[in-house]
Amino acid sequence: MIASLGDDHNSPQNEKTLQTIAALEQSGNLEELRDRLGSRMEFGTAGLRAPMGAGFSRINDLTIIQTTQGFARYLEQQCPDLRQKGVVIGFDARADPPSGGNSLRFAKIAAVVFLSQGIPVFLFSKITPTPFVPYTILHHKLSAGIMITASHNPKQDNGYKAYWGNGAQIIPPHDGGIARSIEQNLEPWAESWDEGLAETSPLCKDIYDEIYRDYFRDLQKLCFYREVNTKASLRFVHTSVHGVGHVFVQSAFAVFGLDLPAAVPEQCDPDPEFPTVIYPNPEEGKGVLTLSMRLADKKDARVILANDPDADRLAIAERQETGDWRVFTGNETGALLGWWSFECWRKGAGAATAAHLPDVYMLASTVSSKILSAIASQEGFKFEETLTGFKWMGNRAHELMDKGKIVLFAFEEAIGFMCGTTVLDKDGVSAAAVAAEMAVFLAAQKVTLAQQLQNIYDKYGHHVSQTSYFICRDPATITRLFNRLRSFNGTAASYPQCCGGLDILHVRDLTTGYDSSKPDGKAILPSSSSSQMITFTFSNGCVATMRTSGTEPKIKYYTELCAAPGHNDPIGLSKELTRVVDDIIKEFFEPEKNGLIWRSSV
Repeated sequence: MIASLGDDHNSPQNEKTLQTIAALEQSGNLEELRDRLGSRMEFGTAGLRAPMGAGFSRINDLTIIQTTQGFARYLEQQCPDLRQKGVVIGFDARADPPSGGNSLRFAKIAAVVFLSQGIPVFLFSKITPTPFVPYTILHHKLSAGIMITASHNPKQDNGYKAYWGNGAQIIPPHDGGIARSIEQNLEPWAESWDEGLAETSPLCKDIYDEIYRDYFRDLQKLCFYREVNTKASLRFVHTSVHGVGHVFVQSAFAVFGLDLPAAVPEQCDPDPEFPTVIYPNPEEGKGVLTLSMRLADKKDARVILANDPDADRLAIAERQETGDWRVFTGNETGALLGWWSFECWRKGAGAATAAHLPDVYMLASTVSSKILSAIASQEGFKFEETLTGFKWMGNRAHELMDKGKIVLFAFEEAIGFMCGTTVLDKDGVSAAAVAAEMAVFLAAQKVTLAQQLQNIYDKYGHHVSQTSYFICRDPATITRLFNRLRSFNGTAASYPQCCGGLDILHVRDLTTGYDSSKPDGKAILPSSSSSQMITFTFSNGCVATMRTSGTEPKIKYYTELCAAPGHNDPIGLSKELTRVVDDIIKEFFEPEKNGLIWRSSV
């Protein structure tokens, strides 16, 4: 079995991973060996995301080398000036002692592959937030970038996130091209194992101090009320959930002239074990924020800001007058930050506001709230929706900027926010500072975040949403569930016509490219057969999307019900939406029959 790993060059040179495979072979654990060696990780638009450890289906020294060799060869084909521009590589604090793998090690191994081919590498010497990589690409006009991170995944996972030269995550056709190139370059080059190159090559440059300085200098462009900030009495608590965000959010507050937030001491230092949480994801809500709420009550802080471990996401919670904590959903935070971004731009534009409005844009993913669309309709700027994921919004933002347009803000319901365009990806560091300034400004007007959210809904229409997911680790079950919806009435392309007594007006299937609302039956947004995604529009105006996750064993659902401005019955709307969601779960998911495990997102 070990011989099947290949010859001396193709075999792992990490003794710990070799020993793992040897032990499994000796014990006769064929099932585990088959799981580790029987298939390779697939490279997609999310790059790679998998557990660390031995085997072709895991993140380890060998698979990082193979992936980077393929990426390097593809870049050589696509970027004639690759050896003049170079690439940037960053990493978080993840580690897996049993396999000897960690993000720093993987970043250096990736750097060696590029350096061995004469390609310059800007390698961060310390842990950084994911947004620093796309920022660096734009800042130095590089060919590409890599971030070694698994974001908010469980502790055993790591990942390889790839960015193109436009500063956005890769999308088709590059993902497919890179995947094919990886398959063509699986044999490790002898020089790819030369770990010393990362320390000795003149082509390798530590860019940490420069980017740290310049990122926060540019961040000041998003600060509009420094004088208000310096006089603020509102207090904040921040948690980085054992990730990298602490130092960077403290610096962000400082450049905005804000008093530094109190840091949750048990969670402020990077710890790859994530010992105080079950899931290191603030999107999970109060369960992850327990220590933050305890500290905030002690410090009399009213607002909590929480980053995920690689600091590209942001969750916000606010203590209400009752003393209870309200954790805002990604859609609610998107409404607040979208409103704030437009108000700040309008303040800066002044008398020229009307003239520039046709060139102003905001973006959101198709599964996120339509609140930005409602604001855009009243205020006169443009709104566009994209496929799910910031890879699509980042690329679309770049296209718009190339046309001279102004992209103020973009968001996805999974607590991802892009304020401005110095980073064409979600950025939890800049979002934390912008959100804090917004909260301080409102507090000076004696308005809370919850009250301002209500003001937004009163003016632009109430938007109530429910988002959650089911755990499903069996791909065959997932395929069967979605195919059942496509042949609901026993024949091909016979989608459900009603659910729980409500008629379904339209169906959009971005797996097959079908959209019943279009005259030709073809969806406008790009489709992909590699992932499942179906959207239903109901007769009461509810929009519900079911989709699979690209990085986790989840089937997610996103639902929203919108009311016209002036219709002030959010409780009634919420009850109606709950009825629809219950029917969708019962009739479409069939959780008991399919063995699905439900998880609430908040």
